Amino acid sequence: MLKLSNIKYPLEKEIKKEELEKIVAKTLKVRPQDIKNLKINKKSIDAREKKGGFYVLALEFDISNENKYLKFKDISKVEHFTYEIKKKNYKKSPVIVGFGPSGLMAGLILARAGLKPIILERGKNVDERKKDIDIFWEQGKLNINSNVQFGEGGAGTFSDGKLTTGIKDFRCRVLLEEFVKAGAPEDILYKAKPHIGTDKLIDMVKNIRKEIIALGGTVLFEHMMTDIEIIDNKVKSVMAKNLNTNKEINIETDYLVLAIGHSARDTFKLIVEKDFNIERKPFSVGVRIEHKQEFINNSQYGKFACYLPPADYKLAVKLPNRKGAYTFCMCPGGYVVNSSSEENRLVTNGMSYYSRGGENSNSAILIEVYPEDLESSDILAGVKFQRELEEKAFLEGGSNYFAPVQTVGDILKERPTTALGDIKPTFKPGVKLADFRNIFPSFIYDSLRLAILEMDKKIKGFADENAILTAVESRSSSPIRILRDKESYVSLKYKGIYPCGEGCGYAGGIVSAGVDGIRCAEAILNIY
Repeated sequence: MLKLSNIKYPLEKEIKKEELEKIVAKTLKVRPQDIKNLKINKKSIDAREKKGGFYVLALEFDISNENKYLKFKDISKVEHFTYEIKKKNYKKSPVIVGFGPSGLMAGLILARAGLKPIILERGKNVDERKKDIDIFWEQGKLNINSNVQFGEGGAGTFSDGKLTTGIKDFRCRVLLEEFVKAGAPEDILYKAKPHIGTDKLIDMVKNIRKEIIALGGTVLFEHMMTDIEIIDNKVKSVMAKNLNTNKEINIETDYLVLAIGHSARDTFKLIVEKDFNIERKPFSVGVRIEHKQEFINNSQYGKFACYLPPADYKLAVKLPNRKGAYTFCMCPGGYVVNSSSEENRLVTNGMSYYSRGGENSNSAILIEVYPEDLESSDILAGVKFQRELEEKAFLEGGSNYFAPVQTVGDILKERPTTALGDIKPTFKPGVKLADFRNIFPSFIYDSLRLAILEMDKKIKGFADENAILTAVESRSSSPIRILRDKESYVSLKYKGIYPCGEGCGYAGGIVSAGVDGIRCAEAILNIY
């Protein structure tokens, strides 16, 4: 199979297979019917008006006598690989704690190998979880174990489902292909900025779970790990509690994958009590900002906005106070959502559906927080800092899970917000006009103001006085890292335990978390 790269295709034209076949045929000086099995390998957008505006495509296809055409410009061979999982014998099932992207992919790989993993997830299956989330968003009734943070699929299930990543690893392709097999849109295999959306993620994670179970695995929903038995510095068993019956179960195992997520704070406490090797790490906190999606489209695409899907952006700036600030998890046509998982604490996040059809866009604006910024040297000082912000946001929002909001114009003028403009907040169950000086310490508050002004230099109008800020975004990353061996991924303290994914400090998004789950599963299989 060959690939033809750097094809420029007009933005205003519909992409049709027959047109692409003609382009390839013309390049190779052959007939269109000589081109077989043509499909898009890569698709990105260049909407710079000075350049004319076009899709940039790479196409792969079959043709007889492939080597004859390798001399042509932008032609190369496509080397597809097969990811093989060899069957292994087992005595005790490996245990996975957490069923987000890391636990999902670790469970799938181990199940395919015949090891029949046992997966503990404190939340509910995704259908029941969605019901609890809908009740929370409409009525403000929080289920602390079934919400945007906890449940099948993890926090990423109720997000934009963004699949961009900065890591370079062949397992990224493995993960994307598994997602497509499970029902994700096929275009995630070739789009430069792929996403799935919450509506499609829900079905996808269900299908992966069904395969794990069909292969002999077990998924125990509403089961929370309460203890780890360690003998001679090696895992012996895992204790878990059924959250419905309070019945305790003991699972003997030789291998434990800790795919716990960044909001499992009670599990963090258990890990500290068990004297794991842990280090504090930088994390970030901030707010969500909402603009009209039409404004973002026009700012990014200009005159081509009418031809293209909802636009996104990604910004990073260095502030005059030497703090770093950046946007995170930008959701075109999306919604700011209530992501609380603890009583009397308020957390926000962003979400969108596959169509990205909402009126507003939103993104986190995050400010870097380093261990030296914190008053305490305690290993969980970052968790304490996050909780304090969430408690203040809850109070500022009215103590009923409404979110405190402020306009950009008011925060820049350092005054409380008393009225909104033409941009309406999307947060449920509701919002309260607020003053963020009552939530953030001065180094975060001042940095947010500086960040908005700096980002306005990159997207003119970003600092629109009517843009809505919603507090507080505090769960973008884990404030700790559970140390592990760089080659074998096993805990530096205890044999048989594999710290994995975002919560343990080794990932930052759906793809990197899922890939880390694959790596940890492979490490276990290598021992077998």
